[in-house]
Amino acid sequence: MPAPAYLSDTAPGSGARVAPRSWLRSDAPALSLDGTWRFRLSPTADLPEDVAGPALDDSGWDELAVPAHWVLQGDGEYGRPIYTNVQFPFPLDPPHVPDENPTGDYRRTFELPADWPEGARTVLRFDGVESLYRVWLNGAEVGIATGSRLAQEFDVTDLVRPGTNHVAVRVHQWSPASYLEDQDQWWLPGIFRDVTLVARPVDGLQDVWLRTGWAGGDGWVEPELTADDAAFPVTLRIPSLGVETVWTRPADVGRVEVGPVEPWTAETPRLYDATVESTGETVSLRLGFRTVEIRGDRFLVNGERVVFHGMNRHEAHPVRGRVFDEQHAREDLARMKRFNVNAIRTSHYPPHPRLLDLADELGFWVILECDLETHGFEKNGWTRNPSDDPAWRDAYLDRIERTVERDKNHPSIVMWSLGNESGTGANLAAMSAWVHARDSGRPVHYEGDYTGEYTDVYSRMYSTVPETEQIGTDGSTAPLLGCTPAQGARQRTKPFLLCEYAHAMGNGPGALDQYEALVDAHPRLHGGFVWEWRDHGILTRTADGTPFYAYGGDFGEVVHDGNFVMDGMILSDDTPTPGLYEFAAMASPVRFTFDDAVGVTVANRRHSAATDDLRFDWRVEHDGRIVARGVLAVPPIPAGSSARVEL
Repeated sequence: MPAPAYLSDTAPGSGARVAPRSWLRSDAPALSLDGTWRFRLSPTADLPEDVAGPALDDSGWDELAVPAHWVLQGDGEYGRPIYTNVQFPFPLDPPHVPDENPTGDYRRTFELPADWPEGARTVLRFDGVESLYRVWLNGAEVGIATGSRLAQEFDVTDLVRPGTNHVAVRVHQWSPASYLEDQDQWWLPGIFRDVTLVARPVDGLQDVWLRTGWAGGDGWVEPELTADDAAFPVTLRIPSLGVETVWTRPADVGRVEVGPVEPWTAETPRLYDATVESTGETVSLRLGFRTVEIRGDRFLVNGERVVFHGMNRHEAHPVRGRVFDEQHAREDLARMKRFNVNAIRTSHYPPHPRLLDLADELGFWVILECDLETHGFEKNGWTRNPSDDPAWRDAYLDRIERTVERDKNHPSIVMWSLGNESGTGANLAAMSAWVHARDSGRPVHYEGDYTGEYTDVYSRMYSTVPETEQIGTDGSTAPLLGCTPAQGARQRTKPFLLCEYAHAMGNGPGALDQYEALVDAHPRLHGGFVWEWRDHGILTRTADGTPFYAYGGDFGEVVHDGNFVMDGMILSDDTPTPGLYEFAAMASPVRFTFDDAVGVTVANRRHSAATDDLRFDWRVEHDGRIVARGVLAVPPIPAGSSARVEL
């Protein structure tokens, strides 16, 4: 039988898909469907639709954990990972995909809790499935979705029933969406993030967005509530600030002045617990008060210039792949802080939402990137690239909408990125227009917009030190990549950042100190993001049982890009590389310059924090033995200032 027609359809999905909304902590009833599912893998997609019926006998199927990637389970029984950097692992013929299309069928039952609220809407939520999936509940089709790293909810109100329910999911490894997900990483199919059944009370909150701002010591909240009249009155509470505001009807919802607050920054990530309570639901948020703006060619948070000492971070674990492990993620971000990393570009897709909670809490400037890359088209001169094809417009807009709506409440996110290495075209411009209309409080980034037609910052990858200096130098007329003189002049009016630089593979990264010197000398330059944070090695074993970290080709892939996936500042086992120690020294927020006498100049290079939270210890060593030590008496130094003290 032929493959289903939807495997040649560029639409982002179909069926009972629900509009995207924020990922919120709610007291509304929810039922996790994570755990053990029945699983059957087929080599092709031309399968009978026999997966959904409640009467189907699946006792002979295997069992598989959810969330997980099926190629990382069963020691090869369900296929193996494939690594490519730029090239696709299948012929370039959009929107068509190979007949050899591994397809995983998942089934499980669940018991609807007896106290599930009557009259509530019920949605079935998937937080991450690669790459296209089709869903049934109790034998009825629910819908189809794509966007591997993007959440999707389906309305199953009319299908869910008291007692036992049967849910089935068919996942195809390859789909038209695969042409939009050509990121430099392993291809890892399966249901790899959470699956949840969620009750949506009729008097609950469909969505909440608490936009915050800060200026002159005072903060404010600009709320946006999506709720029916039955939800009102709605109350906003911020207990530590004494805020309790009641809105009795939708028309009453408006800006709330909260008075003096501590601002949120990546250095001082002050968060305030808040709740929004309707008649039928309470959601909890953590607010960070900050204002993001571009003023001339400066990118500012709370009125101060930001310098990104950043990393490009994939979600990668040597055993679990992209399955989220909160403890490992917290350790990962804590390690970044120890090595003076202050910023993350979520290359090249939204991470698990809890990762952004950690970024809010620990303090990082985040460029949140959409799940989009079409890099493989570059080798054909971008011919047939979806970025400029009207047939793909809805898919592009769907991806950016789901990106922004899910994560819009996070103070750590200071910029939206449309994607990575996808050429340029009308669909990217449409994404940018949508973001500008939806969120005026964060600028739009996309490196591939060389001429600056639809983005707010000038971004480049791997520009050389001399070229970067020309970009930062006032009055320079040196040509810029892909720009006419007029376009180049326009780009020089914007803040500049290196979204990728100092490639860390092998004995890299190099020239870190030279780039940093340019950032110090030219305020238009705002730093950058090293490629990349970690190696993506997958822990496996040789025939004799010896463990090693595998890269492209180690699983017998016909098409692969070898060890290019091993280019991190930390190794697959979390060991820091020498390059990371060099980065930490370069990015140190406090610097020391010793003179010929007995003095030292202490420079505070922080964004806004003074040094009064620091203690300056010194010691003298001889052949590794400490011969003297003490504490340096350093007065509080404001950000951007320095002081000379005697040793």
